[in-house]
Parts: sequence; C-alpha cells; structure tokens
Amino acid sequence: MNPVIGLDVAKGESQVQAFLDKKQPYKKSFKVAHTLEGLTILLEFMREIEVASGERPPIVLESTGHYHTPVVQFFEDRGYLIIMVNPLVSYRAKSSSLRKVKTDIIDARHLCEMFYKEDLEPYKQRGIQLLNLRHLTRQHENITGMYVQTKLQFQSVLDQVFPEYCGVFGDLYSDVSLLTLQAFPTSEEVMATREETVAKKIKEFCKSRSQKWANSQSEKLKAAADRNPFQKTLYNSLILSINMYIKMLLEYKKHLSDLEREIDALAKSMEEYKILQSIPGIGEKIAATIISEIGEIDRFNHPKKLVAFAGIDPSVFESGTFKGTLNRITKRGSSRLRHALYMAVKSAIRDSRKKKTTDELIPRNKRLREFYDKKREEGKPFKVAVIACANKLIHWIYALLKNNSLFQDLT
Repeated sequence: MNPVIGLDVAKGESQVQAFLDKKQPYKKSFKVAHTLEGLTILLEFMREIEVASGERPPIVLESTGHYHTPVVQFFEDRGYLIIMVNPLVSYRAKSSSLRKVKTDIIDARHLCEMFYKEDLEPYKQRGIQLLNLRHLTRQHENITGMYVQTKLQFQSVLDQVFPEYCGVFGDLYSDVSLLTLQAFPTSEEVMATREETVAKKIKEFCKSRSQKWANSQSEKLKAAADRNPFQKTLYNSLILSINMYIKMLLEYKKHLSDLEREIDALAKSMEEYKILQSIPGIGEKIAATIISEIGEIDRFNHPKKLVAFAGIDPSVFESGTFKGTLNRITKRGSSRLRHALYMAVKSAIRDSRKKKTTDELIPRNKRLREFYDKKREEGKPFKVAVIACANKLIHWIYALLKNNSLFQDLT
C-alpha cells in the first residue's frame, strides 16, 4: 500500500483526508485545530493509518504563508515526510475537473489525488539561521515601507505649517532636524526665542557637533522662520500632527537601526554572505535579502529552478502554428528575490570612479556590464537587458553557492 494524508490548511485549522492507496480513501474527512491537542489527534489518526497500511504516510499540503508552520514543525519533529505543494500547481490540478465545486473537503481530497498523479518533491526545511534572517529582512522591508509613507504624510503637513524649514538642515529626517522641529514647530516659536537659546537647544540635540555649527544652524532657522509664508498657524491640529509624525519617524528609525544591526550580525556568521558580497554590485543589504529568500541552495538541483523561483523565466505561449513573441517574465516566484536581483544588476552596471584622484570611470562589474552593453547593442530595451543580466547573475549565484567559491571578476 501507498498511504497519504492530504491537508487543506486554513487559519488555525486544517481539513484532513486520508488515502490508503490510489482511489482508496480512508474514513470520512474531518477538521483538526492547529493546537497541541488538535495536532495530537491528527498524529493518532496517522498512526492508525500506519497500522492499517503497514507504511508511514507522508503529508501533502499547500504552501499557505505562515498558516502551515505549526503543522510542519509538529510533524517534522516526529520524523514525518512533508510534501509542500505550490498553490498554482494544485489550482491547475483542480481546474482539470469539469465541475466547478470548491470546498475544504474536496481540496483535501485533491491533494491526495495529486500525490498519486504528480511527481512531487519532499519539503526541505530551511536552517534556523536562514529563517531568522528571512524574517528579519522581511520585517525590515515592511517597516521601511511604513517609514516612507510616514515621511510623505509628514512632508504634506510640514508644507502647510513651516515649508521653509526643509532647507535648514542637510537632511530633513536626521535626528537633530526632527528634534529641533519638534521643539520649534512654527515660525512664531522660532521668532519668539532668542538665537542663543535656539543654538543651545540644537547643540543638546547633536552633541557631536561644535557650538559654532549649532550657532550657524540657529541663524539658518531664524532666517527660514522670517521667510516662512505662514507667520501664524491657524490650525492647532497641524501642530499636533507634526509632533505625532516626528515621534513615529524617530521610532521607525530606531527599529530599522536595530533590525539592520541584527541582520548584519546574523548574516556575517554565514559563509553564503561572504560569497555573494564577492560579486561586484552586491552589497550587505542585497546579499542578506538574496540569501534569506533562496534559503538552502540544496533545495534546487538545477539553476533553471532557481530562475523560476525568482520569477524571471520567460513565459511561453504557443498554439498550433502561432508562436508568441512578446513573452513577459512569469513573476511567479519570490518578488523580494526578484527585486533584490534587479537592484543588484542596476548597481553592478553603473559606472563609478576608479580612484578619487582621477576622472576615469569603470563599471562596478565589468563582465555584467559587457553583457548588458551587448544586449543593448542588439536593440533590447533597458528593462529587457536588465532582466537578461539578472538571469545571468542568478546563474552565477547558483554556481558560487553550489561550489562554495568566491566570484572572480575577470578583466
């Protein structure tokens, strides 16, 4: 016999269907909660199948974000084989039926039937370090998105209260700039305060700079307040909003700094991190993102599978004598990996000075730039050439990680 368990995973629970062999369902489908009690009930049911069939059943389930995590961890710890199915693959299999019916029971049954029809690969757990790095890099990306949105909202309110403030400090979003604006959010408050007091306050916010610099910034702030079109603030709600956004921006900066420190410390302990950074154009942040998204390179037995995972493989459309020529990339893999590769290519083909003392310009990655120029000479648009470079780059990454070797930029 060849038993299997199909799990249709949802938030907090799973629908269970068992087969003893092909076309031999075992008992009725039922639901179990993702609690220790529920998973223990499922474990007892699986042992029952093992006794009935004489074989330990594997578990087939769809990849569902983080909902499947407790199930996978519980049964991997007990030595059960887990088979993770891409939702696109299972959807294609379900769509082969003429009847349009969808229930959790039918979905669990379909997963069992797929086990007998498809050549499914076992799930390979990523290392704890890689998963930690993945969580950190994704959290960094999420908070960066919120930070950018807050900056836009903050700028919108500032334009209605103190637009001239933008030119006072070199970086509007530096700590000293935000804290100074929090202390003096309007022209009225700046003009009502002595210049020496303002300079003293600025020096408190940035103790690493000299008093002379603080005096200079105080003069700039006074001049900006004098030029400001809003000499009186009519809406107190805008002042409250500025104060709120400044607090949020400072908190986001602190969280991002903490995450970057954790990411850097964790990534530096991995050999893959050094390997990827040996490729010109790949810096610390991009290297950490690529490592965390790829995971263990042994999950891929061919570079084309890694290309597909990144979603930069071309789609193909042919029917009869027709062959599609405008074939876009599939974009069916990891969007974060795809974006990291895109940024790495743009950085690699960019020109930079060889030395500060000369005007000589050279690309960061000569080999990738040569390949890019070749594609452009063939008449390829910019994005098409960049995607071709990303495809080549991911082949290099695959080879380097498989061979555990560093990149040698040939001249």
